[in-house]
Amino acid sequence: MGLSIKTLLFGVLGTLTGPGYSQACAQVPDVNDGMQKAPIAIEISKPVPIGAYFRFMDSVVARYRLAVPYPLTEHLIVHANPWIIDTLVATDYYQRVARGNFVYDQKELVVLPGGKQLLLPDSSAGERLHKRMKAFGVDVNIPEFRLRVFEDSLELFAFPVRVGQNRTRFLAQSGRETDLRTRPGSGRIIRHERNPAFYNPVDGKRFYSTLRDDGKRTLMPLIPWIETEINGRRNGQMIHPTTNPVTLGKASSNGCIGTSEAAAWVIYYHAPLGTPVRIRYDLVNPNPENGPGRFRDIYGWGRQE
Repeated sequence: MGLSIKTLLFGVLGTLTGPGYSQACAQVPDVNDGMQKAPIAIEISKPVPIGAYFRFMDSVVARYRLAVPYPLTEHLIVHANPWIIDTLVATDYYQRVARGNFVYDQKELVVLPGGKQLLLPDSSAGERLHKRMKAFGVDVNIPEFRLRVFEDSLELFAFPVRVGQNRTRFLAQSGRETDLRTRPGSGRIIRHERNPAFYNPVDGKRFYSTLRDDGKRTLMPLIPWIETEINGRRNGQMIHPTTNPVTLGKASSNGCIGTSEAAAWVIYYHAPLGTPVRIRYDLVNPNPENGPGRFRDIYGWGRQE
């Protein structure tokens, strides 16, 4: 039996509570036989800061997931509204400092302005976005200190990264001597940590602030961490931002793959759950015109471990 709904007005998200939540409503155009005919416009009535951003996005997904015929996710909403990624990238501490704007608490920055609209795409556009996100892949070459994002075989982005140190060290988090080298292999994205807690892996103590490369101290930013499963093992190798980009291009982490704050947002939105990940140790540069013909063998593994 066909279903026809003309100008269905969803109620305001007034039942949601918490700082930064925006009221939102949308008019849903004609829906026939389950096919959404036009985009849904969701008005953001109050500014949403980073501290409330994920709660707000979750509320939109929960409210409108039955109003569209494709799987509605936070990632799909953002790809349908690419200005959101641009806004999040612009919250990078060092980008803002370069513009003369010191930010002590990044979570207070507004990323969804009041009066702006979020558009949920129509049926065909939504299905295209869903299919496109399934084609994303992440590639990391350890000795190159480079992370790339692909859509099928097309390279979309390339970012400098830091990798694990070439040493072993006792870590309180693991309770043992730990090989800090980033391990190569193939796998997938298995978890997003959107509200990470920060602990010193050496002594296990939690911390809430960070000393920046410019000598100033700020609160830790709220930026998602990405957990990988490599060769069937969850070995704690995360892809996450560093607040000290001076360490990018170095073997300076405790095994994780570190990126800039701006890059972390781009990678997160191009790495939905299940995204394939390849971490490799290739010393030969296939594009020597853009760098050295051979990368430094930082772990002494030769061409491949």
